[in-house]
Amino acid sequence: MTSAIQKEKGAGKTMELYIIHGWTYTVEPWRTTIGILREAGVNVKMLPVPGLTEPSKKIYTIDDYVKWADQRIPAGAIALGHSNGGRILLNLCAKKPEKLKYLILLDSAGIYEPSIRKRVVERLAKIGKPLKKIPVVDKAFHRVTGSTDYSKAPENMKVTLANMLASDKDLDFAKITTKTFILWGKKDTITPPRQATTMYEKLPNAELKFYANWTHAPYISDPEGLARALITLLTRMQQ
Repeated sequence: MTSAIQKEKGAGKTMELYIIHGWTYTVEPWRTTIGILREAGVNVKMLPVPGLTEPSKKIYTIDDYVKWADQRIPAGAIALGHSNGGRILLNLCAKKPEKLKYLILLDSAGIYEPSIRKRVVERLAKIGKPLKKIPVVDKAFHRVTGSTDYSKAPENMKVTLANMLASDKDLDFAKITTKTFILWGKKDTITPPRQATTMYEKLPNAELKFYANWTHAPYISDPEGLARALITLLTRMQQ
């Protein structure tokens, strides 16, 4: 398959896209989207995240993850962050605004909101505790409350996740001058669309586009559509 993004304009080399995935223990669901991107000539580099897809017993802070990302992504690169991966890249760009050429945020974490949901989840957890011994009910509970990430995490990563959530309070969006493209699903219930709007308003140099049929994980709900959107965006970046 030939594509407008197979060669960088005037450079004669394949375009690279670095991806930091969200809070997941396997990137297998990304296979379809990545396959389409590679067929179109994009050199996709999915970075295994320590403690998640790369096993680790360490408790991480946002600074640890920023240092990790900085070491693995070259200066002037194009990087995409999904969910917690977006949070990591936002913090990287806040510390080093010139690090990336372009930043792509896909249903990104990073917006701090009062802990109303946390209190609701805790109350529901207390009420539903006897029922959660039933596997089907347990699965449904975590789907409804959005607490799946936490429930599946080993103990050290529960602390890491808490560190990630707490870091949002200190994220200074005004320092992120990197050109940023925000892609968001209107059906996202984990990082809801209002957070996309808030993120867009806080970032000095950003564009925002919503997709009607995308959930929090568009590489699952619409993998082909996500690939098309990224190909269109990457092509535009070369013009």
